[in-house]
Amino acid sequence: MARTKETRANAAPGAGTIFTLRAIGLVLAARWFFSMSQMNLTSALTAMASSPWACINLVFLFLLIFQPGARAVAERPFHPLPQWLRQALRLFAFLGLLFALWSVGAFVASAGWRRAMQAVAATNGWLVAAPVLYAAVLWICRPRPLWRTNVAARRFAIGRYAVSLDALTRTVVVWAERRKVGQYDARELSVRWANGPAARPTPTPTPAVAFGAAGEPGASAAPIASVAAPALTRGAFGMRPKVELLWDSPAAAGHNRQTVFRAALMTEGDRVAARALDATLRQV
Repeated sequence: MARTKETRANAAPGAGTIFTLRAIGLVLAARWFFSMSQMNLTSALTAMASSPWACINLVFLFLLIFQPGARAVAERPFHPLPQWLRQALRLFAFLGLLFALWSVGAFVASAGWRRAMQAVAATNGWLVAAPVLYAAVLWICRPRPLWRTNVAARRFAIGRYAVSLDALTRTVVVWAERRKVGQYDARELSVRWANGPAARPTPTPTPAVAFGAAGEPGASAAPIASVAAPALTRGAFGMRPKVELLWDSPAAAGHNRQTVFRAALMTEGDRVAARALDATLRQV
């Protein structure tokens, strides 16, 4: 079967994430080098060598712009970056956001709001843009599953976990972000609702209506809404309901009734995906 050739007009999912992070890195680098250009070369190099924050910034900018190991692949649309790079960018962005907020806050406290507004205008809004850019990197590198939920393809996303089910071999592969948690027999897995209003039983739909046959062109995830519970609500003390994926294997001595993962249902999509996964595992 001929494969679709990836072109600029048909880029792999995740290319936008790489482009956005690189663009943020170039903007931060341009502004940083502009600030350094106000000093002579010797003073700039001396200041950089004696400043730990400058060294952290250099490493952060290098990772943002060059992104070693980053590659957009259709099988992991939300994770084009290696896990170590995502974690490093998240850490550096968090430190940068704290430093930017502390610097701006200290300046406002000492100079007052009027001079702060004048400084924002004099720097073309950079005092506000810098924290926003660090926050954007932090948000882009947040914990996410590998893909979106696609019930027809038997792919589910709950929190930062991704679950794929092969109907032919009856095997389930679980991923935590980009790390593979394990591969299991689908008949040995079950979903348990830990707490909250979503813990009520769900009627099992017929496969032809709710899920469609494997590889069927008309298969869609939309009918699952007919078996979903009421809208997601918070439990006691504002806590979100949680769901657990349990592995109960009679053949695995010492591993019976093990929790594969436990995740809070933060969004309506998480709840629908958990219900769809529960219904699918009951049909295996």
